[in-house]
Amino acid sequence: MTQFGRALAELGVEILCANSSQAKGRVERANRTLQDGLVKELRLAGIDGMEAGNAFLPGFMAQFNARFAVEPAGPGDMHRPLTASDERLRDILCVRERRYVGQQLTLSYERRRVMLVEDTVTRGLVGQYVDSYAFADGRLEYRWRGQSLPYSFFDKNQLVTQAEIVENKRLSEVLAYVKQMQDTMPAPTVKSISERNHYKKRGCKPPGRPGAADKHAAAKAKPASVGATRSTAPTAPLPGPPQH
Repeated sequence: MTQFGRALAELGVEILCANSSQAKGRVERANRTLQDGLVKELRLAGIDGMEAGNAFLPGFMAQFNARFAVEPAGPGDMHRPLTASDERLRDILCVRERRYVGQQLTLSYERRRVMLVEDTVTRGLVGQYVDSYAFADGRLEYRWRGQSLPYSFFDKNQLVTQAEIVENKRLSEVLAYVKQMQDTMPAPTVKSISERNHYKKRGCKPPGRPGAADKHAAAKAKPASVGATRSTAPTAPLPGPPQH
């Protein structure tokens, strides 16, 4: 199930697929308006910022609806009232995935290593799956059975910062020297799998065993060459009757 399908299932909304050409046409016309027409209108209005674009949208929607809106057959409003709370909506309208917890209470997320803080809850999560919640505002949470888990990111390339030098006054000279050495070091290079395995190209491969087609062609050409040699070779005269 996709993230969109999961969110609609939790909200109790049924997905009706556009199986007719008329329904697909309405969807494609709306997409063309949002992807092409709206972009051109923003360019003509000279809008290049988020705030100006949001202020422009109400007028554009009113103009678009006045031009293309169609009166419904029934006047009643068939929309159901929203009963979910704001906190519940935030949990539904986010990207949720399942992550496996390793032996060291670590898991992977977007090529980063996440370490769960060991406590009475996380100590028993080795070999289990936890849910990751990526919210629209950039927050990231890990939950197990609805309970939020404390975590921290593991940085493989830990560097000494100027704040650490000021905070640790006794080790300021050593930390300053370490930071100077780190600044002069070249950036790490990422090697491919072939480079790490010391793979070297050897050129063209030697020809292998002949296939069935090659064997058939060789067998077909062999009798023709033998017959040609027999026709060109000189023949000895046949013995005649004895002469007296």
